Amino acid sequence: MTEPLLVDRTGPVVTLTLNRPESMNSLDVALKEALRDALAGLETDRSCRAVVLTGAGRAFCAGQDLQEHVRTLATGDSDPLATVRDHYNPIAARLAHLPMPVVAAVRGMAAGAGASLALLADLRIGGPKTSFLMAFAKVGLAADTGASWTLPRLVGHAKAIELLLLAEPVPAAEAHRLGLLNQLLDDDEEVLPAAQALAARLAAGPTVAYGAIKRQLSIGAAGTLADALAAEAHAQRICGATADHRAATEAFVAKRKAVFEGR
Repeated sequence: MTEPLLVDRTGPVVTLTLNRPESMNSLDVALKEALRDALAGLETDRSCRAVVLTGAGRAFCAGQDLQEHVRTLATGDSDPLATVRDHYNPIAARLAHLPMPVVAAVRGMAAGAGASLALLADLRIGGPKTSFLMAFAKVGLAADTGASWTLPRLVGHAKAIELLLLAEPVPAAEAHRLGLLNQLLDDDEEVLPAAQALAARLAAGPTVAYGAIKRQLSIGAAGTLADALAAEAHAQRICGATADHRAATEAFVAKRKAVFEGR
């Protein structure tokens, strides 16, 4: 039986591939559990210094597997959306808080929770066929998998309301203009290699500092100036004690290229 999630390691870069191409990588329980558990493992994996998230075949991810969800509804379950608590929330929290950079290679459609997954990445690369669809309202649901948090931060409150209420596809060029994509390539086949190359570049950088930057931006976006200043002081205390900081500072003064080890 084909694994619902493929995990590939190339040096310090781990590529996670949603692997249900026959259903546009829709998220059934097996895939959600595999992704949740893989992310949990990467949280403490010191050998992993960058992550690429992508989908097999012609789509990034179509969101929740609605055929599976229809079967859940048919059982009369009193809590048919328990998957949000059991799967989507842990996945979103772990993906957003990974201590290493995450790059999403968004080929084709990213819809519903699939779009939410892409938006949780630190950087997103797409191609001509890339599109986003905040599809939740089409099936009478509110946003999940962190979209209510990520979307307004990327496009602003007014545009986030529009995308969620109207639930219309956002094509590649518009997604790039809005900031849903950081980079738009001319060839869909180049999206994954470009994402992996970017992840390799980041993996060769000061990954302790990258993790600290991610944490302080999260705190700064949600809190006060005092919260942000406290987070900055904490981050600099951690980063200032690293071998990477010492070596890079000495290299800068000596006009040498810095080599980072992630420690």
